[in-house]
Amino acid sequence: MIMSRIEAPRDGDTAPAETPSAEILIEALLAGLPAGAVLTDPDVTASYAHDMASFCPAGAPAAVVLPRTVEEVQHVLRTATALRVPVVPQGARTGLSGAANASDGCIVLSLTKMDRILEISPVDRIAVVEPGVVNAVLSRAVEEHGLYYPPDPSSWETCTIGGNIGTASGGLCCVKYGVTAEYVLGLEVVLADGRLMSTGRRTAKGVAGYDLTRLFVGSEGSLGIVVRAVLGLRPKPPRQLVLAAEFATAADACDAVCSIMAGGHVPSLLEMMDRTTVKAVNDFARMGLPESTEALLLAAFDTPEPAADLAAVGALCEAAGATGVVVADDAAESELLLQARRMSLVALEAVKGTTMIDDVCVPRSKLGAMLEGVERIAAKYDLTIGLCAHAGDGNTHPTVCFDALDEDESRRARESFDEIMALGLELGGTITGEHGVGVLKKEWLARELGPVGLEMQRAVKDVFDPLGILNPGKLF
Repeated sequence: MIMSRIEAPRDGDTAPAETPSAEILIEALLAGLPAGAVLTDPDVTASYAHDMASFCPAGAPAAVVLPRTVEEVQHVLRTATALRVPVVPQGARTGLSGAANASDGCIVLSLTKMDRILEISPVDRIAVVEPGVVNAVLSRAVEEHGLYYPPDPSSWETCTIGGNIGTASGGLCCVKYGVTAEYVLGLEVVLADGRLMSTGRRTAKGVAGYDLTRLFVGSEGSLGIVVRAVLGLRPKPPRQLVLAAEFATAADACDAVCSIMAGGHVPSLLEMMDRTTVKAVNDFARMGLPESTEALLLAAFDTPEPAADLAAVGALCEAAGATGVVVADDAAESELLLQARRMSLVALEAVKGTTMIDDVCVPRSKLGAMLEGVERIAAKYDLTIGLCAHAGDGNTHPTVCFDALDEDESRRARESFDEIMALGLELGGTITGEHGVGVLKKEWLARELGPVGLEMQRAVKDVFDPLGILNPGKLF
């Protein structure tokens, strides 16, 4: 259960004037942790240094700690505060912004061993989980109770709930069901000084005080360490059926998206893949997708009788210029199409060996302008940029493919990435819809927020982390 208490800091938590030696740090950690929970071998700790983002520097951690209990996390934070050592929290390191990257001399706090599902309540429609629970594991567990946990990032088979909360992850279902933040009802958080705080609720409603739960969602471990979460669940919907529509131009596909949303339809997903992405998926997995198309739109409904919805959306696609519309015969064929979409980013990485994956989100009405702009940027820098998108909510994933060993191509990749973010802001969008800021987008966060907004964000950080030890160098 979420605890309704805040523990007082222990006496004597004072800091030394200088950075402690590695020996002092390890000795202090081992005073409250089992030996197997503290990793110090440089060859091992190096494997925890970074997530999956490109162009994001990472340091060498002094130690990697793998706690199994809340008390062990508290001990780590008390030690870090006493010795003024930075702490970098991590999940499965599937992130794409460098938010989990280590800094030199830090404690990497890997929460993957805290992987228990503590409670599933069909009556209250909640699950209480530890941060290391894998998204897909939770989804399958609640399904056995006739329930549904909607957030489904593409890495859902490996990413953890704690990581999803830290970056406010999205997924394919967001157009109907929303993002992670909408399902986090309450949290237990270990603060920088080791105190344990509870936020939020287990109830269906609740407006007591400031919404600190939402403050922690998307904070990338910079305000505290999430050790338990109360997650809202929904009744399990029927299996969705998917429609695939081919278009001769990306602009036509974007027009179809606008028509679908303006028409009041509520698809369970509305996804887009451009020609480059379709070809990459076919080359990577021999999926048999139609490479003659300039854009492939996938729409799905999980209503009890989806046929009428699919027919209406199919008609709107044809009116927008679709050259072909096909409805999957059953749930198995639908899942095959969704697997093709989920593997888009992996397939694009195989094109050149390295990718920079953007996640600029724009108003749906500007989706066509965003795609046209990305095409111009790809031509300007002579690069392959594939684009897949959660089209129903305007969240685009322009993916720059490049050879990391080619210095000039790497430079052009980085410059094109920045131009894509600038384009998103010009269109009234945001620099990140679901991947977070981390290291990769710090400069762009400042541009989006403006000086006053940035000042207020830093002030919030100072309240929760006055020593600046929690995930330093991220966000700001």
